Amino acid sequence: MSSSSPRLRVVGVSASWADRPVLRGISLDVGDREYFVLLGPNGSGKTTLLRVIAGLERPTAGRIELAGTDVTRVPAHRRGIGMMFQDPALFPHRTVYENVAYAPLLQRRPRAELEDEVGRLLALLHLEGFEDRAADALSGGERQRVALARTLAARPRLVLLDEPFASIDVELRASLRAEFRGVLRATGTAAIHVTHDREEGLFLGDRVGLLFEGTLGEVGPPERVYAQPETERSARFLGYNVVPGRSGPEAVHPADLTIASDPPGLPVVVTARGWVGRERSTIVQSPDGTLLESRSAEGDAPPIGRTAFGRWTRSRHVSSSDRDLEDGVASRTGSDFERGNL
Repeated sequence: MSSSSPRLRVVGVSASWADRPVLRGISLDVGDREYFVLLGPNGSGKTTLLRVIAGLERPTAGRIELAGTDVTRVPAHRRGIGMMFQDPALFPHRTVYENVAYAPLLQRRPRAELEDEVGRLLALLHLEGFEDRAADALSGGERQRVALARTLAARPRLVLLDEPFASIDVELRASLRAEFRGVLRATGTAAIHVTHDREEGLFLGDRVGLLFEGTLGEVGPPERVYAQPETERSARFLGYNVVPGRSGPEAVHPADLTIASDPPGLPVVVTARGWVGRERSTIVQSPDGTLLESRSAEGDAPPIGRTAFGRWTRSRHVSSSDRDLEDGVASRTGSDFERGNL
């Protein structure tokens, strides 16, 4: 995050639906020009947090500051925040040009300035030649690019992106991610992007934060958050196995878990195996019923239904609960990685 004052500051924000808490004391900063990604499973409160920041929902506690000004009670249309949803919601009977020019026209900008702005955004998003095309004649990826151009044309102080690639075909997602990230960087726009796709979030974010059941957990650069999960829940969400260790649960990456026919190791039963790209994925079940995954580019796995033994040479101690972290039980340093066997 930039050393200057943050573009956005969320301070102790809580929210509820009826009597059910959805957000629990969320605090976070987003720096000027920063791309912040909020990762978490469906139902964790990600969209509710975006709606509170945008002014579409009222928090039950806490405040929202934008560029140093408290906007908690400022109406959504006066906050200067742009929001993109999974559905781009373009004006269907207007052209691409008319969709992108909508906000500048409402803001009564001079015609030359409007044309320059629209042309620049269409060029950044590779939409030259689409100006006269009807919005309802576009592909899914094209619609999302137009939606981003329309959002940025309003010159928002912050952009909120709610699962913008969830409905896009897999083969288009990688290029769209790169385009969105590049355009936001080129325009100097700060953004919060929420997703349950950990690969997407880790790829895009300058920093990422993990949100579970309305509580914000680890926050930091993506490489650190991924390499240093602090709780069982974080480790599992990030794709680690959680296995019993000498001094408590340990997070083991699938590439560091070996499934062997003979002891020593954790007794497991092979339940499935197959190739995932260039790696073999082997799924096993531990004695307590937990499913674990091993990935390897070499070797063979014991047959399905066979008892085998899992062992690992690299792991990280994790806390069994967020409460343990609050009490200082779980370590927060990279030195937790160690070598050894069960």
